[in-house]
Amino acid sequence: MINYGYYHVAAATLPVRIGDVAFHTEEMIRIANECPTETDLLVFPELAVCGYTCGDLFFESLLLDACEDALEVLRQRLPENLMVIVGVPLRKHDRLYNCAAVFFQKKIIAIQVKSYIPNYNEFYEKRWFSSSFELDEETIELNGETIPFSSRLLIHDKTTKAVIGIDVCEDLWVPVAPSALHALNGANVIVNLSASNETIGKSAYRRALVQSQSAKCYCGYVYCSASQDESTSDLVFSGHRIIADNGSIISEARFQDNDAVLYGEIDLERCTQDRIRFNTAMKQPYPMQYTHIHVESIPKIKTELHLKRTITPYPFVPQNDTDRLQRCREIRSIQAAGLAQRLKKIHCDHLVIGISGGLDSTLALIIAKEAFEMNHYPSQNIVAVTMPGFGTTDRTHSNSTSLMDQLNVTIMDVAIHDAVYQHFKDIGHDENVHDITYENSQARERTQILMDLANKENGIVLGTGDLSELALGWCTYNGDHMSMYAVNASIPKTLVRYIVEGYAAEQHEKGHTELAMTLNDICNTPVSPELLPPTTDGKIAQKTEESIGSYDLHDFFLYHMLRNHFSPSKIFVLAQHAFKDTDPAIILKTMKTFYRRFFTQQFKRNCMPDGVKVGSVCLSPRGDWRMPSDASMNLWMNEVNHL
Repeated sequence: MINYGYYHVAAATLPVRIGDVAFHTEEMIRIANECPTETDLLVFPELAVCGYTCGDLFFESLLLDACEDALEVLRQRLPENLMVIVGVPLRKHDRLYNCAAVFFQKKIIAIQVKSYIPNYNEFYEKRWFSSSFELDEETIELNGETIPFSSRLLIHDKTTKAVIGIDVCEDLWVPVAPSALHALNGANVIVNLSASNETIGKSAYRRALVQSQSAKCYCGYVYCSASQDESTSDLVFSGHRIIADNGSIISEARFQDNDAVLYGEIDLERCTQDRIRFNTAMKQPYPMQYTHIHVESIPKIKTELHLKRTITPYPFVPQNDTDRLQRCREIRSIQAAGLAQRLKKIHCDHLVIGISGGLDSTLALIIAKEAFEMNHYPSQNIVAVTMPGFGTTDRTHSNSTSLMDQLNVTIMDVAIHDAVYQHFKDIGHDENVHDITYENSQARERTQILMDLANKENGIVLGTGDLSELALGWCTYNGDHMSMYAVNASIPKTLVRYIVEGYAAEQHEKGHTELAMTLNDICNTPVSPELLPPTTDGKIAQKTEESIGSYDLHDFFLYHMLRNHFSPSKIFVLAQHAFKDTDPAIILKTMKTFYRRFFTQQFKRNCMPDGVKVGSVCLSPRGDWRMPSDASMNLWMNEVNHL
């Protein structure tokens, strides 16, 4: 089974006996051999062979000789198909360097030399170590082998597509980190061997540095710091280990058992896709001479994809409650600001909007209200229209009326039955045939009412459709598909619900209990276009998700296709991780619907109205998603059909 672009990494501390090189060597061999077979890369801390806090023992030839001897032992006994990076002091031309030795396939393939040597506060490495800037040549002889010895090394694994660049501790903390140069020259995995002591607040800053660097460089980052077993004469170390991927912390550990290994995976495919997409980021203004080391690992046979990261089923929705509420408020602010500016620019102070009692029109009305407050327009200039048709239930009609009343807008109630019946008569359609004509005639009649009212009021029609509906083309062409400004066009269905729920909570806190109750009932109403007659007991009969599948799944597919540009096979695997309680057959069925509709409905998106962008995924044909309406779906559907 393919690895779907994941590169499996590990960061390990080990028990420390300062200066006991043989003990550390055996521990590293033991830990390496206990790593799961899927592991591609294992990283140990800075100067792990002897211990970081050796002090003036670094002057001792006996210690340095033992460190060099240890490299040969490690070369012989480390697993052949696991890349292992170890911190070690090494001499060259009467200077001592703080290094990271890279072992692979029974060879030392490279030795990275630390560039920035700290000499402040508790750090005084310049007492012992020289910088890579002082190197006079970029190779070293060890045990009869000539090995690259430099600060500008990149290791390319042809099999995994990993390109590894290495920093050592302080290299992360300087204004222009070497890792940035590594990335600009092709590295998609950055490794940092470190010995960073703990002081108040330092771990949070360290985490922020790693997270930020992985984001800016569009790469994975493996950070491994010195064990808490290091000397406590003056400092305390925590064994802080962090695995980050494209700005996200995948896994993290501090103050654990020293032989506990932190595992995680880096999504190399996403790194590549983001670099292609954000193509200004990886321009190299200062070309540098790098030594490129090419290797080819043995492909690892994987019967199942094991991920250490959590795959959220709701990628558009922050998982933390506080973050989610903050995000929802920010989205409303962006939406309202966009609409307010559009109204100002076109010298318009009236707006017409259709209200169905569903989530989308509710959110759009909330945004209209807030935009009018920004512009100091009277809310009565918002003409909200409920247009009951053949499928409208008492529940949705009542919620519509209550919502409009509570928000203090102008209310209109225009039933469409007679107009649609006349239309059926004009075109010769049997009103008892509840087909697509029956449904879409209602949607287009409502749009005509709104457009004509906008002319009458000298205003604009505010669109209510969301991102998920646009992705699936779940709207009536030249019906609810069309408006004069679309405030929900970049908000997925799964997020719309949370925004409305958040607004309801705010209203409840302000004492607007009736409004909050109405909003909460709207959130609990099944998603439906209400174009088919209700059940005999007056309940909604037409439920969207029964026709096209779960919006939770559709939004998941949409995010990973549009944001990460993953293949259907990879998205399917991720969906199974995210939706563990969902039958894979249902996931696959919904995925087929998604890809079929996404491709065939592009013609609707190519003529969609202006709308405000609020997130990284958007389908505007003017900026974010440009695709011919007749693009073939065969490549994607063929892969889906073979899952």
